[in-house]
Amino acid sequence: MECLWLRIRAPFAAFRGFQAGVYRSTSPIMPPSAAFGLVLNLAGIEMRDSTPGVTTLTREDLPCLKLAIGVPCKELENGDVVAETDSEVCTLYQQLHSYPVGNSGKELKARTHGAKFWITPVRREMLVGLDMMLGVQGDRELLDRVKRGLRGELDEPRYGLPFAGDNNFLFDQINIVAEPPITQWYIQMNPNDRPMRNSYRLTVGINRADNSKTSGFLYAPIETATTEPPDTAWTWTPKEPAMA
Repeated sequence: MECLWLRIRAPFAAFRGFQAGVYRSTSPIMPPSAAFGLVLNLAGIEMRDSTPGVTTLTREDLPCLKLAIGVPCKELENGDVVAETDSEVCTLYQQLHSYPVGNSGKELKARTHGAKFWITPVRREMLVGLDMMLGVQGDRELLDRVKRGLRGELDEPRYGLPFAGDNNFLFDQINIVAEPPITQWYIQMNPNDRPMRNSYRLTVGINRADNSKTSGFLYAPIETATTEPPDTAWTWTPKEPAMA
């Protein structure tokens, strides 16, 4: 398989799994599932199934890619290695307008004349200063389409702009690099591995019809940054292809 390296930057980003409640968290980095959607968007490949239904499903014939994600680093004069950009998770408060379940707030319903009458303050996490590396392994034709898409050379229509997890957050830069800098790659952890700092469960394959079948793994950034991703940093997304 061919390999493509992308350096991705956005001033704000949010990568939220399926969740409800008054606190909405974000993963600390773009999960493989979102990276997969971004790559297909750049290549002009439609993910949505055209079969009519209540839920917009994902096509079954999408290509499977091997992806690696990580945070670019730099080496200080004293030899320490730190993240190149000070990315951090921040929070904001927002009013959530919704329809409540059951009879909650029914006395307010008449006052809004058909509009949503249940307002709840919620707290949302977001990433400020996203700066990441994405390694993509796939067939040459698909990676060439990604390159052409970034250059604006694809003639076919593409669904929407690529966005950083939330359609209010757009990317500043998506650059192709010849090779990655030293990077804290996120590796996939196994049940018997010792605990690692900043571990987080990231989604890999999204099942829109049945969320219980959405797949994900526990990841953590490696302690010593490297240029090439270790084997455990590569993940088949959205799933490992069946053997022929």
